[in-house]
Amino acid sequence: QVQLAESGGGLVQPGGSLRLSCVASGNFFSIDKMGWYRQAPDGRRDLVATISPSGSTNYPDTWKGRFTISMDNAKNTVYLQMNSVKPEDTAVYYCRAFVTRSSGAYLVPDDYWGMGTRVTVSS
Repeated sequence: QVQLAESGGGLVQPGGSLRLSCVASGNFFSIDKMGWYRQAPDGRRDLVATISPSGSTNYPDTWKGRFTISMDNAKNTVYLQMNSVKPEDTAVYYCRAFVTRSSGAYLVPDDYWGMGTRVTVSS
């Protein structure tokens, strides 16, 4: 089992900055990718950014320029730096980890979600 502990959410004023953190712990062979998603009002979880241990990142065009994802491989931690935030960035942000874990004699891929951290952008 893998646990993801998110932190860093809270209330921030428009134009401000916030950094989210997510630490992965538990039993896994390797972390293959980590990412941040946010939950839309209709319940859908939209991709914000992903990063691999090699540093390769993926951002939908919506988030390029304002949000930056980074990863500390030694700490199994992924960060999301949010700059120039807007009221429409208000959402619950979820961390997701794509891992390889053991299953009996085999190694299998799996993915896990954190519980989410709420970000509120308001003056």
